[in-house]
Amino acid sequence: MIYLLDTNVCSAWLRRSARLAHRFFQHSGGLAISSIALAELYVWAMKRGRSEELLLAIDRDLLLDMKVLDFDRACAHRFGQLRADLLAAGVGVDSVDLMIAAVALEHDLTLVTHNVKHFAPVPGLRIEDWLDS
Repeated sequence: MIYLLDTNVCSAWLRRSARLAHRFFQHSGGLAISSIALAELYVWAMKRGRSEELLLAIDRDLLLDMKVLDFDRACAHRFGQLRADLLAAGVGVDSVDLMIAAVALEHDLTLVTHNVKHFAPVPGLRIEDWLDS
């Protein structure tokens, strides 16, 4: 694995963003999603009008060639350290975003997101924006 995909990148792919198709093909076998982002995707799908279709697309299409990385004990420890360090520095980062960042850092992955500003304060996190390139 090389890349951890954020929720907004996955939802863009599910909306059939042509901009992402080549990236997903190019990095086939090297993509992952955190269980946190997957939970956010399920909420996104269930709030929309065609939820059954979207839920099937998530489970059948998106996750077909992608590993799901759980937010486990090591990630929780990394999250705790990040949150404590950022709070001590007076920097706030959304808890869900920080949990996703912790998964990326714990597995030494580059996070792919369109919300670069949300993750920019996280030290050591590699970030790419495939929707803005």
